[in-house]
Amino acid sequence: MQIRIVTEQKKRYLEMLLLGDEQENMIDRYLERGAMYVLEDPEPVGVCVVTDEGNGILELKNIAVSPAVQGRGYGRAMLEFLQSRYRGQYRLLQAGTGESPLTVPFYEACGFRRSHVIPDFFTQYYDHPIFEAGVQLRDLVYLQKPL
Repeated sequence: MQIRIVTEQKKRYLEMLLLGDEQENMIDRYLERGAMYVLEDPEPVGVCVVTDEGNGILELKNIAVSPAVQGRGYGRAMLEFLQSRYRGQYRLLQAGTGESPLTVPFYEACGFRRSHVIPDFFTQYYDHPIFEAGVQLRDLVYLQKPL
């Protein structure tokens, strides 16, 4: 398993990025300004994108693992990589996600704590309803972890 940075042709991983953020124009808002990483084992099985949000905050904009290999620790490995890679450069790693019974517990199990909420984010900025594990996503929940 290796994690490497992707600096060119980031959209070649669009199918995987859409697993983490299912609207392409929302991905376009951060993809080019963010640092993108791909996890290979040996083929690509995961991606993540982080951005500098100022004030010592590194934001995880997208993290996705291929459905066929979810639950094998790849998501956690990418988070651990980011923490190691950016420790000392930022004070917080922040992630925004929907109020989902899948993603919020994942982040909390990785040591993140709830920070704040942006009400109606998904209903306002996405052109279609988004459901995860049978729950319609409405509010954007931010979770943070010290680096």
